[in-house]
Amino acid sequence: MSKKWYNFIVSVDQPLESQGEETSPPESTPAPRSAPPSPAQTVAQIAPAAAMEPKFTGPVSNPTSFDEIYSAAEIPVAAHGYTILKIGEMLQSEHIRSLAPTVKRSSILLALDAAGVKIQEVIQDAVRRDKALDTYERVQEKGLLELENKKNQENRQIQTELDRMAAEYQARIRKNTDEVAKEKERFFGWRLKKQQEEQKIFDAVSYFVTENPITTGKPAAPSPAPPAPPKPQGA
Repeated sequence: MSKKWYNFIVSVDQPLESQGEETSPPESTPAPRSAPPSPAQTVAQIAPAAAMEPKFTGPVSNPTSFDEIYSAAEIPVAAHGYTILKIGEMLQSEHIRSLAPTVKRSSILLALDAAGVKIQEVIQDAVRRDKALDTYERVQEKGLLELENKKNQENRQIQTELDRMAAEYQARIRKNTDEVAKEKERFFGWRLKKQQEEQKIFDAVSYFVTENPITTGKPAAPSPAPPAPPKPQGA
């Protein structure tokens, strides 16, 4: 069986060695064999094909749905269906997930080769999806910063209004307090004059009575009203 899938390995590992002897052409007519491309060369060939930033042509109503993000970014899905997500599922398959990494890689490359799919297509799909996620992350971060700036501005306006209202109410409180203080000052001054006036009346009356009916001190505080008697039952 031809092992041309060796030429599509994109890894920093060394290429796998042949598992068996391959039939070599006669020595008289040697066939040139191209060496597998190095990882750097292969990535350099793949990256430009998917270097363009994705453009989101539709809204994403559910940011937790990566499928919706990929759909909004219009990431094309090849007819063969071999995306990097499908490869990830294959690597987790119960048939190969416990195998060595080199065996896993060989199994995937064999499956892709049988389906006529190049590993470059899968890597390009992976790069496109990664760029879509990075772009959407920047979009969300920009939206978050804009929201934060907007709400901070609103909070500053609310604080300004709150300070203005607090100053207004404090001024009203001070005005009420000042009015009470002035009224107290007026009242206590009048009381002093009233006591002096009563004393003059007291002195004048004292010459003619044995018990002076004139009060010269503060009036007695009114006694509290007695509690109302209980109503008879059945009233």
